[in-house]
Amino acid sequence: MVDPAADSLAANLRQLVELDRSFGVGFVHRSPVPAISSAAAPAPVAGPRPATAIVAYAKPARPAPAPSATMPTPPPVPAPASGLPAADLAAVAAEAKTCERCGLCAKRLNAVPGEGDPGARLVFVGEGPGADEDAQGRPFIGRAGDLLTAMIGAMGFARSEVFICNVVKCRPPDNRLPERDEIAACLPYLHRQLLAIRPTVICTLGNTPLRALMEDEKLGITKLRGQRLEWRGIPLVPTFHPAYLLRNPPAKKPCWEDLKVVLAVMGREVPQKAN
Repeated sequence: MVDPAADSLAANLRQLVELDRSFGVGFVHRSPVPAISSAAAPAPVAGPRPATAIVAYAKPARPAPAPSATMPTPPPVPAPASGLPAADLAAVAAEAKTCERCGLCAKRLNAVPGEGDPGARLVFVGEGPGADEDAQGRPFIGRAGDLLTAMIGAMGFARSEVFICNVVKCRPPDNRLPERDEIAACLPYLHRQLLAIRPTVICTLGNTPLRALMEDEKLGITKLRGQRLEWRGIPLVPTFHPAYLLRNPPAKKPCWEDLKVVLAVMGREVPQKAN
């Protein structure tokens, strides 16, 4: 005679084992469960039946993967120019002032988006703000800024007639060069500014803006200064950074030759007082 209770228990255990295999949870039986068949069923036992203990155990945990290096948040695709340069530049400035795309935001006093004429025919691009710029939120206002202002004047422009900005909008600590991830995070702002203004010519100052806009870290200002390059259909002429000129005054002469190339691209004569 088959014991219905024993037969039901065996069926339940077989179902648990099948679930174990399907979902990855193991089961251990402290006391073996004999196979029960209708042909050889055990006789009913008087009194309470000893319980068959079933203990679940977890499979050994896999070692946690080593944490990967934190990658910078990919910057958004630059917004197309709206046809209203002043509005586009104001939008970039507002975003830059609250930007947290890279670590430079942690120690900045002020972001330095740039300044000048939204309809400028000439844009100067440096590498990043220094201490004076960080303190006041304006580009090129220290000693290097004074020299750049003099260079602009020698070309026959007022500073207010051009646009001046940098590749990164926050000061790198100790005025070091901007790092690759910092440039990548900030470059869309510069792209949006240049696309909004669509100047006649871009003049890059030093290696950093040259390499950033031309997307080639192997380029060098010494070999390419004064040459007419191109960024998205806009002529680009690289020259030395004013800070370099302060350290190396003899470089001012070749720098002036570069600025004359800029004037030629713009179709302007060299001012007589600068000859």
